[in-house]
Amino acid sequence: SEKSDNTLINELIAKKRNFNKEFSYGFRIQLYNGIEVVARKTMMKFKNDFPEIKTYLVYRQPEWKIQVGFYKTKLDADRALLKFKRKYQSAIVIPLGK
Repeated sequence: SEKSDNTLINELIAKKRNFNKEFSYGFRIQLYNGIEVVARKTMMKFKNDFPEIKTYLVYRQPEWKIQVGFYKTKLDADRALLKFKRKYQSAIVIPLGK
């Protein structure tokens, strides 16, 4: 019946909203993408330069990535990127959860 379809759709929308609230996609800044040795060196250097910012070592075959921070909006990520670009020229903003 039509009513049960609508109820189901509304439940799915509510679930998605809750999911997005809890795991909002957001953005990180990627400093490096390549070989493990360089990735680990980059991570150590970044932790030294910006100890207050969380760093992530991500492995997606065949590459190692160093990603840092968490930004709810692209604007926040772009602001942070400007700060990091001075020392990490190849830094880029990447969307999460895509």
